[in-house]
Amino acid sequence: MPYVCEFTGKKSSYGKQRAWRGQAIKKGGFGLKPTGITRRKFRPNLQKVLALVDGVPVRLYASTKAIKSGLVVKPLRRRDGYTRQQNLLGNKAE
Repeated sequence: MPYVCEFTGKKSSYGKQRAWRGQAIKKGGFGLKPTGITRRKFRPNLQKVLALVDGVPVRLYASTKAIKSGLVVKPLRRRDGYTRQQNLLGNKAE
């Protein structure tokens, strides 16, 4: 499973981390010089959530931005009237 948000499409991106050494010119030195440049990865804040997709609960990765903005619709919990709603749906089907 790739590390990608199912709703916003956010995924890992790459960049560089630079290490500097030396004293700044304004402090009397010869200036800062880059001594090490290493590749690094910027990863989105993804959470594994249970979400409703086409009316079916599915476990998937979603970014926190998608969760906060309401793009992710979570199924009702049992204590929130889940069984009552299920019973109503069951009675209508008969």
